[in-house]
Amino acid sequence: MKAVYDPRQSAHDPRFFLVAGAARPSPEQPERAERLRAGAEAAGCEVILPADYGRGPLAAVHTAEYLEFLETIHARWSAVEGAGPEVVPNVHPDRRAASYPSSPTGLAGWHQADTACPIGPRTWESAYWAAQTALSGAELILEGEREAYALCRPPGHHALADMAGGFCFLNSTAAAAARLAAAGRRPAILDVDVHHGNGTQGIFYARGDVLTVSIHADPAAFYPFFWGHAQERGVGAGEGANLNLPLPRGTGDAGWMEALAPALTRIRAWGADVLVVALGLDAFEGDPLKFLAVTTEGFGRIGAEIAGLGLPTLLVQEGGYLSDELGGNLTRFLTGFEGAR
Repeated sequence: MKAVYDPRQSAHDPRFFLVAGAARPSPEQPERAERLRAGAEAAGCEVILPADYGRGPLAAVHTAEYLEFLETIHARWSAVEGAGPEVVPNVHPDRRAASYPSSPTGLAGWHQADTACPIGPRTWESAYWAAQTALSGAELILEGEREAYALCRPPGHHALADMAGGFCFLNSTAAAAARLAAAGRRPAILDVDVHHGNGTQGIFYARGDVLTVSIHADPAAFYPFFWGHAQERGVGAGEGANLNLPLPRGTGDAGWMEALAPALTRIRAWGADVLVVALGLDAFEGDPLKFLAVTTEGFGRIGAEIAGLGLPTLLVQEGGYLSDELGGNLTRFLTGFEGAR
C-alpha cells in the first residue's frame, strides 16, 4: 500500500488546550506524525510525497472567507497589542443573527468553534499539506490503486465549511471525498474515530452524492456534544445519507464490531463504489482522550472487516494521540486490512 505524507505537516505545534477550565499541553503534537509514519512503514507501506492540487479542492468544501482567515489570521492577531503567541478565541457570536466581524478577535470567535484549535505561525502550512496529502491519496485511487493511506496531521474531521474545531482546520477527509464525487464516483465515508466527525457530517448534510457513516462515542457526554446523535439523518437532498452509531462509554472490541455491521450494511445498500475511511485510532483503550476500549488486536479485526467490502479504499488519518501503542495500532489496522484483501 502507498502511504502519502509530507513532513511540513509537523510545523504546526500547538501549545494551548483548555479542559474543564484548566490549561493543559495539547495532545495533538507533531510527534504523532512520526509515530504514525513509523507504524505505516512497519506495515510495509511505501511512503511518498503529496502533489499540490491548489486551493480549488479546498474551496469545494470550505468557504473562501474561511480559507483566507486560516492563512492570514496569525499575522493579524500578532499585530494586536498584548496578543498571545497563538490565536485562541475568547468570544463567540450567536450566529443566527450576527454580522461578520472585521477585528482579529471577532474573526477568531467566528471561525474557531472551541479552544482546542489554536492557530500558530505555521498552522496554515501544516493544514494545507495535510489536505493535499488526502487529495493525493484520492488521486491514487482514481488512477487505479485499490487502497492508499493518507497520513494527515493535523486531523480534519471536526472542521466545518467555515469553522475550525477539535484540533482540526481543513477537512481532509471531506476534500478527498468531494474530489472522488466530482470525478463521477459514488463515495461513502466511514468515520471510525472515537469522536463524531461533525465537520464532515456538516459539509455533506444537505448533499445526496456522499454517504457519511460514523461510529463514535456517545456525544451526550463527549465531544463534540452537539452533533453525532442517532436521529441526525441529513436534510434536503441529503436526507437518509447520514448514519450515526453512537456507543456508550467503555465499549470494547465486541461492542464496536457489533456497531460496524449495520455501518457496512448501509454502505453496501447505498451502492458506494469507493470508500473513504476517516481513520481515528483514539478509540484505543489506552488513548489519552479515551472513552472507548478497543484493543490493538481489535484494530486488526476492524481493518479486516472494512476490507471485506471489496471497495477501492482511501484511509485518511484522523485522531489517535500520543501513547506507546499509537504506531503499533496503525500497523495492526493496516496489516489487518491488507491481510483480508
